[in-house]
Amino acid sequence: MTVIDNIKENIEEGLEKAEEVVEEIVEKIEGKKKPARKSGKKSEKISDDEKNLAEIESVETEASGKEKNSLEKKKTGNFQVSLTTLDKKKKLFERAKKLSEQILEPKTEELKEQVKAKKRTEMLVPIEEYVKSGVYIGKRAVTPDMKPFVYRRRADGLAIFDTNIVDEKIKEAIEFLSKFIPEEIILVCKRQTGWNAAEMFSKLTGIRVFTKKYPAGILTNTNLPTFTENELTFVTDSWLDKNALHDTLKVHRKVLMICDTNNFAKGADKVIIGNNKSSKSLGLIFYLLARGYCKARGIEAEIPDLDWWMKEEEMPVVY
Repeated sequence: MTVIDNIKENIEEGLEKAEEVVEEIVEKIEGKKKPARKSGKKSEKISDDEKNLAEIESVETEASGKEKNSLEKKKTGNFQVSLTTLDKKKKLFERAKKLSEQILEPKTEELKEQVKAKKRTEMLVPIEEYVKSGVYIGKRAVTPDMKPFVYRRRADGLAIFDTNIVDEKIKEAIEFLSKFIPEEIILVCKRQTGWNAAEMFSKLTGIRVFTKKYPAGILTNTNLPTFTENELTFVTDSWLDKNALHDTLKVHRKVLMICDTNNFAKGADKVIIGNNKSSKSLGLIFYLLARGYCKARGIEAEIPDLDWWMKEEEMPVVY
């Protein structure tokens, strides 16, 4: 039952009670005795309309009780004034009833479309861009960590993420990432389809990136000349970038992770859900993160348009 239904029901119940009270008073005045209406169960929750009607009933009942004590006053001018007042109240309630009937009840499907339209306007990019990038397309394998985010399965068995949740997770990631300055963050992306987008992300934000290979021990071995102290490690895929993930957990630093349906989120402080295999999907994610991070941190950068980020990566020919 919708809110409008509740309002209409309360108004109708109130009008019926008011009409009954008016009729009862008129009948008593005319000398007719109407049997008392059996009271039903008390409502646990009293609306404002019911409170107002209860107050009217009390006043009118009090007036009728006094009139019983003096039958001769029924034909006096005071009675005529009282009757006029009751007639006005009755007309007001009838008018309220007519107005309530004019309320147009939106259809359920129309209401759903309105909610969806609002959500789409609040998305970081139009939903068509999410569809074009394939960020919502997962794998056949679904881990327990990712199961809550899976919307359905396609006929070919691939799991599908809910695009609304994908959008919300990227928003959360932007807010989380923006808490750290560039010098405190490292990005690790061993997957080749994400190299160009990751390097552009690094260029725009000033965040250090490791693409082709992550140097083992740079976060844990203080004797290495390349030793680095960071506060946050951004991992593209927990399977391919497991060395960087393990080192980060050893030194108890924060982890931001992109998770596909086949990834475990263990060790992650914040998760971005989405396809972390294709260049288009990773390009879209890095584009949104770069745009959001630069805006939040006040970094002036000329960010390429979305088409650049979502171009297909040329894979090397293997002989």
